[in-house]
Amino acid sequence: SHMIQTKLSVNINKWATLRNARGGNNPNLVEAAKKIQSFGAQGITVHPRPDERHIRYADVEDLKKVVHTEFNIEGYPNDEFIELVLHNKPTQVTLVPDPPGALTSSFGWNTIDHFERLKDVVALFKKAEIRTSVFLDPNPDMLAPLAEIGADRIELYTESYAQAYSTEHRDEVLEGFVNTAKKATTLGIGINAGHDLDLENLHYFLKNVPEVLEVSIGHALICDAIQFGLQNVVQMYKARCQPEYSL
Repeated sequence: SHMIQTKLSVNINKWATLRNARGGNNPNLVEAAKKIQSFGAQGITVHPRPDERHIRYADVEDLKKVVHTEFNIEGYPNDEFIELVLHNKPTQVTLVPDPPGALTSSFGWNTIDHFERLKDVVALFKKAEIRTSVFLDPNPDMLAPLAEIGADRIELYTESYAQAYSTEHRDEVLEGFVNTAKKATTLGIGINAGHDLDLENLHYFLKNVPEVLEVSIGHALICDAIQFGLQNVVQMYKARCQPEYSL
């Protein structure tokens, strides 16, 4: 039951991909972040990778100066990433388990196998008063270790839902997310969600998965913006984050 106002955080990685393709500064990431916020988004997400193929470490510094909503930095916690996050002090850090060469995030953490590593990293960030979120598949068994690790939130990795959305397996797949979210809530862990959420599938997810605090949306939103314009699209996504939205 979707009772809460879910926050929309816009992932601007693809803006950086577009800029880097030509080598100049168009589109300008700082201006894009300012606009996206002024159009009503409640957060800006970036995922810098070690090869800096879209977001560069320098971008994080520049964005830190203009993001007055929630700044969410996601990435694989190698030493450079940890240093970057501690230096820029975002509202939230989202830890993703994908190794440096990955095209995109494609699986959640195994919190049992990586327990010690996650525990150390989360402790560092929490000491710096940065909210921590851990990228997770819809698997309730991964939650007890996370509670012990001390993570503030999980980010449910929604690709499997997005793929099932237009098939007869949709509700079956959704059940895994519902169960994971319910268990997280009983453990005092907040819920974020992201990956392949779009104008079609977003509201149905939020309507059925209880208490999603924030969704992070990049690729689909940017593609939609090419068609409908950025201001419209931020509003369209925000509308779908409202409990009372109906198609």
